[in-house]
Amino acid sequence: MNEKNIKIRPATMSDIPPMTALLQLLFAIEQDFTANPTCQTDGLRLLLQDDRNFALVAVDGEKIIGMCTALRLISTAAGGYKALVEDVIVHPEYRQQGIGIELLQTLAAWAKKQGVKRLDLVAVHHNTAAISLYKKLGWQSTELIMMQKPLT
Repeated sequence: MNEKNIKIRPATMSDIPPMTALLQLLFAIEQDFTANPTCQTDGLRLLLQDDRNFALVAVDGEKIIGMCTALRLISTAAGGYKALVEDVIVHPEYRQQGIGIELLQTLAAWAKKQGVKRLDLVAVHHNTAAISLYKKLGWQSTELIMMQKPLT
């Protein structure tokens, strides 16, 4: 993957604080979301408590330098499970080393073992570097758009 001793592993509850810090970096480029460490901590805790979901971290020694998450859902179009991939982020100092690729490939392997038939991913339109990476890995744009309606 890279010249450093970077490991990819499932996230644990003790990883939540550094994962929350990574999400602050991610949300800084997403105009639709405002970083709120309390909300991100609560969300990660819920995600990790539910075995239908999966979260990975990239670790350099003891330092968490990347992450991605997946939420397993049911797709009527696929007639089975799909997974929504979210929170793909690698710390800027560690980009261009194949870490994002390794995170996504490891996540895809988990999804296959879970019987997932399709992965969906949401990306910010102007994050061209990430979109280029996803396309390189075989992801395809769709005609769908994402919409949201807050319930609070």
